[in-house]
Amino acid sequence: MKNHHFLIPVFLLLLGLPHGVAQTRGDLERDKALLEREIRITSQLLQETQQTAETNIGRLVMLNSQIDRREQLLGTIQNEIRIINRRISSITRSVQELEQDLEDLKRSYARLIEYAARNRDAYHRMMFIFSAENFNQAYLRMRYMQQYGRHRRQQAEKIRETRVRLDEQIAALESERETQHALLARQREEVRDLAKEKATQEQTVSDLRSKEQQLLRQLRQQEREAQALQEKIRQVIVEERRRAREKAEAEGRVATDMYSLTPEEQLLSDNFAGNRGSLPWPLERGVITSSFGEQPHPVLPGIKISNNGVDISTSEGALARSIFDGRVSRVISIPGGFYAVIIRHGEYLSVYSNLSEVFVVNGQTVSTRDELGVVGTNRRDAKTSLHLEIWKGSDKQNPAAWIARQ
Repeated sequence: MKNHHFLIPVFLLLLGLPHGVAQTRGDLERDKALLEREIRITSQLLQETQQTAETNIGRLVMLNSQIDRREQLLGTIQNEIRIINRRISSITRSVQELEQDLEDLKRSYARLIEYAARNRDAYHRMMFIFSAENFNQAYLRMRYMQQYGRHRRQQAEKIRETRVRLDEQIAALESERETQHALLARQREEVRDLAKEKATQEQTVSDLRSKEQQLLRQLRQQEREAQALQEKIRQVIVEERRRAREKAEAEGRVATDMYSLTPEEQLLSDNFAGNRGSLPWPLERGVITSSFGEQPHPVLPGIKISNNGVDISTSEGALARSIFDGRVSRVISIPGGFYAVIIRHGEYLSVYSNLSEVFVVNGQTVSTRDELGVVGTNRRDAKTSLHLEIWKGSDKQNPAAWIARQ
């Protein structure tokens, strides 16, 4: 009989739940759930804005975001299918080896039974022992008969255990195949939805390109508004530094050119920095539709747009929330009839722009997730979007790197 079946339990243990593969698959499941949630939110926002008769940039930006997430989801599904295929192959090999081991064990056990049948009566067993040449040989023959009985029972138990493992692996194989079929069906569905959205995207871009002059005017207006906001933020930073320096001098602390923090402010600043990547969202529901930094204009060829923060599309009437404890440095009005709230968190600033209504005042202390105001809606394109910025001193930060994934 082959001996390789004694290695099977260890092999199955390693195969059943390999740490690296399980972790990767778990990560993929979490990524898939996040992407599915973002796709659902974006779909709802697109549905809410489809009432407007005018084809607009806002809708195209959300559609581009939807397509990007759909492609990411497809990639995640494909990776998960690859992992499942490898798992199915491994389990299939394990089942084949277990089936071979089971056959070997059955043949071995059959020989034991056949031998036992030939020597089943006590007379033959006693004669086998008493026919020994001496006492030591008789003792050894008796021990052999005892061991033989134990070996037969052990073989029967191995057959039972192998059968149980085989049944478990077959069940696992069926489960993985069901998951595989479900993922393949989902993949086909996502491919169909992606094709529809890309067709809509192409039509929207075609419609908007006939309005290039109008889009250029809108872009220049947005750039002026952004520059006005940045100038006010810089003014706040300069003013806050001046006040902090004067306060430090009055309290006998060392005043520097940098922002002079009290011990309490330093603790707040350190806590803010320590939560990088896990700060709560400034909205209960939304999706990032414009990223930090420079990027191509969604319609105008050769035109770059720059974003000092991120834009998060949300539903009309949504409330902006503070991403951390802090103090309201300034509530300012911005072009277009909207407002911005600037909150200081020690050395850091968070800026919440495009609010139609504000609930806080200058100098007010706020806590994490406190409501700051109502996010404004552009009536022309029915787009509701919060602009979020994070600053460390006078350096702009990428908010997406600071807030947690939803």
